[in-house]
Amino acid sequence: MRDREDDMTFKAAESLAEQIARHVGRQIITGDLVEGERIQELRIASELNVSRGSVREALLILQRRHLIEIYPRRGAVVAEMSAQQIRSLFEVITLLMSLLVRRAADNWRQSDVEGFTSLLEKMQQMVRDGDIEGFYESSFTFFRMSYRFSMNPYIEEMLEDLQPALQRSYYLALHTNKRELQEAFNFFKGVLESVLLRKGDQAAEQIGEFCHHLRNLVLDSLARMKQIELAWAQRSRR
Repeated sequence: MRDREDDMTFKAAESLAEQIARHVGRQIITGDLVEGERIQELRIASELNVSRGSVREALLILQRRHLIEIYPRRGAVVAEMSAQQIRSLFEVITLLMSLLVRRAADNWRQSDVEGFTSLLEKMQQMVRDGDIEGFYESSFTFFRMSYRFSMNPYIEEMLEDLQPALQRSYYLALHTNKRELQEAFNFFKGVLESVLLRKGDQAAEQIGEFCHHLRNLVLDSLARMKQIELAWAQRSRR
């Protein structure tokens, strides 16, 4: 599977290790690298024409972002997606995002509105076009635009580190059921409307409801994937 970042593009604002982490992280998020698969440092270094030291630094970033696990003598492997991990992830995401929208409702200014409304218009067109990739990318643009309202660097750092694990789950959910595009758009639109009305508690409640819905969708998708993997494993033994 090819994706928009198969050909690695470098950004001046990012360190080399960050760019490598973004490249490998995208492969994990989209399923090109599957859980339990070993991350081969030499292959990545050769493929991207970078040093092994830079790759190792990138792997530490991916570990902090919960996409890989690093084991002594075994090296780095793609992190498992278990039901318990999904529940734990969404529990924390719900708490952080609820706090974020409450602060946004209190602190937004008129100059903040245009960027969000413009992005929502583009997302609505993506729903009509069935553009899953575009909608997926725009969803996380929406999240990043919201971070500044936390007015707390620790919250912003936690959200940034948790975002790749959420991206991995969200990618699975959207690609399992295309009808979720409209559901997700309704969520973004509703939260923005509540924030603009200064109804922080209402926006936080919407966050909780959508995160609960998305968590269950991911758990269902994950269970189906496990069943398919088990069926293929049993078939291959015959």
